[in-house]
Amino acid sequence: MYLMSTGTAINDMGHWFSRLELESELLDGFSCNYEVVGSPAPKRPPTSLDHEIAQLTKLRSEPHENLSRVLHGKRESPISTVKMLAGREANYSGRGRFSKADRCHVLSKYLPVNGPWVVDQMSSRAYVSQFSADGSLFVAAFQGSHIRIYDVERGWKVQKNILARSLRWTVTDTSFSPDQRNLVYATMSPIVHIVNVGSATTESLANITEVHDGMDLSDDDNGGYSFGIFSVKFSTDGREIVAGSSDDAIYVYDLEAKQLTLRISAHKSDVNSVCFADESGHLIFSGSDDNLCKVWDRRCFRVKGKPAGVLIGHLEGITFLDSRGDSRYFISNGKDQTIKLWDIRNMSSNSPCNLGFRNYEWDYRWMDYPPQARELKHPGDQSVATYRGHSVLRTLIRCYFSPEYSTGQKYIYTGSYDSCIHIYDLVTGAQVAKLQYHKSTIRDCSWHPSYPMLVSSSWDGDVVKWEFPGNGEGPVSMKQERGRRHRY
Repeated sequence: MYLMSTGTAINDMGHWFSRLELESELLDGFSCNYEVVGSPAPKRPPTSLDHEIAQLTKLRSEPHENLSRVLHGKRESPISTVKMLAGREANYSGRGRFSKADRCHVLSKYLPVNGPWVVDQMSSRAYVSQFSADGSLFVAAFQGSHIRIYDVERGWKVQKNILARSLRWTVTDTSFSPDQRNLVYATMSPIVHIVNVGSATTESLANITEVHDGMDLSDDDNGGYSFGIFSVKFSTDGREIVAGSSDDAIYVYDLEAKQLTLRISAHKSDVNSVCFADESGHLIFSGSDDNLCKVWDRRCFRVKGKPAGVLIGHLEGITFLDSRGDSRYFISNGKDQTIKLWDIRNMSSNSPCNLGFRNYEWDYRWMDYPPQARELKHPGDQSVATYRGHSVLRTLIRCYFSPEYSTGQKYIYTGSYDSCIHIYDLVTGAQVAKLQYHKSTIRDCSWHPSYPMLVSSSWDGDVVKWEFPGNGEGPVSMKQERGRRHRY
């Protein structure tokens, strides 16, 4: 069990944090394939929205001011963890313990950049990799029909080896139920399947060794057209799933009633990503190849298919969305090679007409992004901030907020076509780290919800973990890597 996973451990962090500081100095000479980047923040005019997200992030990730004034009453910057520990022991904050913001400030200083250590290697492309909500399980899905669930707290032992049913092209997405008892997976098919994660069956071959129940999202409105699912997510209460599809629609399926309850003709092109905005399940965010992000309020569907609002700013299709969980802010990854931060209070009521920004031919599936396009900006851009440096080509690359528990969501991280993981500071936009190991595109990556660990999966078939301070072993060398490849 990881040290940060219990309340008792949180109250006894002093020794662990002291070790982190010491080990961070020792690891300076360690052979790691990462780069700590000090790129300048992009220039953006200050706005009330910039100020608000900065203040919200500060409240979540900055320590009590008295803990930073333990040396002759002067405030230190950056604030030393050792000094914070001394301040806690002297009860400078008046609480006798670290607050959530204090804890986030300390943990967020130790980025998971050491390593990597190999978790698994397969002979087909990895498309999905995600931790469960509590970090005890991890799922990786591959193009060759395989989905693997690992028990993180038992040395990454394979808990379930799933052979997908009705596979078309690849497993496009997976999602754990909130109670972690079930996993849904989607492919380029209108049928989403569900697997019992907690069953005793390790080798889960669809409808051979274990039943994979199918949920058919097609209905009479699409005339039997066979579409594919790009994105699927459980609701927070575990009663519904939401899906985005290649027929430009959003689907909501009731798991208890075992029926489709909502279909929205949402966009004018593929819906590549959908997610619930918060725990209530009322708001849904969607992103599409029509370049638009949309907000859907299920409580007020006066007009079928009409969104609560539209967010404009991307110049190319949107590959992924991640909600901050507060029903207000979310981020999107775009084929215009940017991540954008959005505040839904700034959305429009209507979709714009096609303004035709392109004066060039470009297809992200096989062409590089045109250099002249990098300087373009949508004249009606409604985003709060834009982050650049990664590459979004060939596949629907994903981006996320860093965990609230350990970082206060002060970072954004993403996979990239350049085979690296890029980590940005949410407020300044500066790139703070770039993790380099893989030999091909990183489509997905996942940061442990409470421990400084990040796992990346790539089209090279490798699933690897990055940690701070590490697991006591040396990271994989290139010689070891060549010897292990394609062992499955």
